[in-house]
Order: sequence, then C-alpha cells, then structure tokens
Amino acid sequence: MLDFPRWKIWSICLTLLVGVLFAIPSFLPEATVAKFPPGVPSARFNLGLDLSGGSHILLEAATDDLEKQQLAKMEETVRTEMRRGDPQVNIGDISTTGNRLSFFVRDVTQLDAAVDRARTLTSAVGVTGKRDWDVAVVDSTRIVMTPTKAGLAYATDEAMKVAVEVVRKRIDELGTREPTIIRQGDDRIVVQVPGLQNPAALKALLGKTAKLEFKLVDLTADPAQIAQGRAPIGSQVLPYLDNPAGGQRIAVQRRAILSGDELIDAQVARDQDGRPVVSITFNSAGGRKFARVTQENVGKPFAMILDNQVLSAPNINEPILGGKAQISGNFNAESANALAISLRSGKLPVALKVIEERTVGPDLGADSIRSGAIAAIIATVAVIAFMIATYGRFGVYATLAVVINIFVILGVMAIINATLTLPGIAGFVLTIGAAVDANVLINERIREEQRRGRNVIQSVELGYKEASRTIFDANVTNLIAAIIMIVFGSGPVKGFAVVLTIGIATSVFTAVHFTRMLVALWLRKQRPTHLNI
Repeated sequence: MLDFPRWKIWSICLTLLVGVLFAIPSFLPEATVAKFPPGVPSARFNLGLDLSGGSHILLEAATDDLEKQQLAKMEETVRTEMRRGDPQVNIGDISTTGNRLSFFVRDVTQLDAAVDRARTLTSAVGVTGKRDWDVAVVDSTRIVMTPTKAGLAYATDEAMKVAVEVVRKRIDELGTREPTIIRQGDDRIVVQVPGLQNPAALKALLGKTAKLEFKLVDLTADPAQIAQGRAPIGSQVLPYLDNPAGGQRIAVQRRAILSGDELIDAQVARDQDGRPVVSITFNSAGGRKFARVTQENVGKPFAMILDNQVLSAPNINEPILGGKAQISGNFNAESANALAISLRSGKLPVALKVIEERTVGPDLGADSIRSGAIAAIIATVAVIAFMIATYGRFGVYATLAVVINIFVILGVMAIINATLTLPGIAGFVLTIGAAVDANVLINERIREEQRRGRNVIQSVELGYKEASRTIFDANVTNLIAAIIMIVFGSGPVKGFAVVLTIGIATSVFTAVHFTRMLVALWLRKQRPTHLNI
C-alpha cells in the first residue's frame, strides 16, 4: 500500500489536471474563450435544444416526386437498352402517363426480345423475391412497366437513408454543433439544431434539392411558344428569372449533358467584376465529359439549371478543358454560400418539404439549467456532508474525489464535443451520488478488516484490493446498459446515457485510484497506529 511510485502519482495528477483544465472554458463567456492563445484548451461542451433553445423542423419526403424520378430514370434506361442491344429493338415513343411506363415494339417479331430486355432492367427487392417493376404485354405489341409497391417502398427507404446524410452534411456546413437528425417513420426526418433561433436560412437550405444540370439551350424554339410554356419535341420550358434577353422562360433540351453528380467541390469565388459566383470542380469523368461537350458546342449557349430553374445560360466561347466552371447569377455572398453548401453536400434524392416548425426559446432552457444546477449542488452538499460525518478523514478524501470528478466529467464532455441535455443533467446528478458508492464499499471493507484485528496498513490494502473487484463488476454492468442506450437510443435517452457513461468511467478512476493515492501519501507520512473510520 505504501509502495506508490512517483510516476504513478504524476500520471494520476496530470490526468485529473487535464480534465479540469478542459472543463474551465465551459464556465467562461465565449468572448473570453475566443481570446485564448493557440494551444490553450478552448473546447466547450454543448447545450442541447432543451437547454439552449433552437429550431425544430420536421421534414417530409415528396414520394410522388420520387416515383416520377423512378419513371424518368427507367425511361432513359429503356431507350438505351433497346438501342444498345444486338440486334437493336425498334420501339416507338415512350409514355409515362398513369404512373407507368409503356411503349410499343414496331416489329412484332422483336416483342419477345424486348420483353426479355425489359425484365433484365428490373431487380429483386431485398430477400422477398418480389421485383421492383412488373412487366406485361398489352395489345400484342405494347409493353407496360409498372413500379410495384415493394419496389417503391424500397426506393423510398434507400432515398431516405441518403437524404438523412445529405441533411446532416448541410447542417454541419453551417457550423452548428451537435444537431439531432433522425428519421421518423418511412418518409420523415426530424431536425433539431440547438442555438439556432432563426430557422429561415435552415429551411431554405434543407428544402433545396440541389439537383444541378447542364443542358443545351434549344435555339429553334419559337419565343411566342416559349412564352406560352410550349417547347419543341425533346425540349422543355424552364423559368429563367434573370434572363438578360428579356422574358422569364427559356427552352432547353430535355437531355442533360452533365449533372451535379459528377461534382467534387463547390466554393464561393468572385468574377472579374467582383460579383459572387460559385466555382465548381468536376471529377475526372465529369471533366472529360464537360471538355468534350464544350468542344462540340462552341458558340452555342448552355444552361446551368438548379432544381428546374435556370441560373444562367452563357455562350460557350471556347472549350473548357480544366474540369472547372463557374455558376453565375443574381447572387449575393449569402446566397452564393448557400448554393455552394448545397452542391458540396450532394443532391437530395427526394424533395423534402417542411410540415412542422418550432422555435424553442432559451428561457425554458435557462430555467432548466438553474433547476439542474440547484439539484446538483444540493446532491453534492448532501453527499459530502454524509461522507465526512460517517468516515472522517476518508470521507474528506472521497469528497475531494467527487468534486474533481465533476470537473473531469465536464472536461471529457468538452474534449469529445458532447452535448448536455436536460436528461443529461439528471444523469450528471445520478453520477454524483454513484461516485461515492466505491468509497463506501472501500471504507466499509477497511472497517471490516480492522474488526478482524489487522493492522492499519493491512486493513487499508485489503480494503482497496477486495472492494475493487466488486466496484469494477458493478460498474461494468452499468456501463453495458449505458452503451446499449447510446447505440440504440436517441435524443433524451442518448443524452442521459452519454453523461452516465462518462461519469461511470471518471468516478471509478477518482474514487479508486485518486483516493488510494491520497491515503497512501498520508499513511507514508503519518504512520498511524489506528484508524478512525
């Protein structure tokens, strides 16, 4: 017991000192922390939505839009597959009316080949054995492909998985800390952003699909027809609010020559006149495609389209070979940055609309913090008074361990950038009470060894040794339960479990190793012959 090497003393003290130092910035104003010199710990733990206020938004996926996307994608795939095969299958116009895709085969002798190729374009849904599309022959020469319920459900599930990650990337780009982004049901996403009191910018960012396309402008279209919303076959009319030629519509070819899926970066820049633009960089495949298209269409205008709205339609004056381009428009610094964030984070696979919005003010959070602080103080004082009255000097050592443990918990939360929620405060108060459990077990075991007639050194050494087994076993079971809540829980449950997990680890360290060091140093110095415990 007395053999407590210096290296162990220093390691325990340095570990606790680091934890306390990282906890200090959380008690200081942000303006003060911002002035800290480089290298000085400045991390702070975050307050959850229930403590700091913020924005709560419920998003719902437009499944009808997803179904249209599936039809459009299959239409393009069918055209390519029928044309690519050997022999080539000659088909007529493809119709997508009635939420199904249909086309007729011009040569009836190729009907079976066309059906076989159409069926190869379908796939099994999970392990159900069902297909995502039904293929049927109608009127001897017409093939009808209908999306199945299982296929639509699977497509929605996959789209929502991607949508959650895209939403998370966009919110992270805003610089917010510890947002809560969870899926609710089959087609909804809950977004909670602590500290954000004005959700307007957030709604605009999350509601933007960010589907970027590059299409050639149809120069054969009649302006009068365009004004009426009509375009030649193979083209479409899109809004162009900043059209320098006048009119707020423009005709573009339906076929996209390039899409935003081939972007790898988007940053805000300035053009030669100092106006904000968005500079985009393509991947290698997209760069080659962009270079080929601009080489083949020098002198022709092409439109940059975001979510079916034309941002600009400049002329291709010369081939663009560097794999980079600029998106110009009527941007200010804020809108250009929002567009860059949307493009960097990726395209939403399905449109999201806000169906519920709440702004939580900080007043309720302040009351919760005040009540939680009062509960923590009362709990701490009560525990300290009990320990000192019951165990004397050893109770003082346990008190020091509890106080340091409070700072270490907050320091660890700051290091890992954790969020403190109202249930987290409950976990924090619970940890304070549980922190002395180990010292109670140790002290009672020391008393028991003294009653057996052992001397001071033997009593203390056996007390720590035997009690440590029970302490570790009990805390391992609590830790397993806390980890399960972290993995499978969310929101309040997860907030409680995070604080509890940190508290279990730090309380065992302070209650066992720190108090043992203090007791060993006291015994080495005083050499008492009897313990009042």
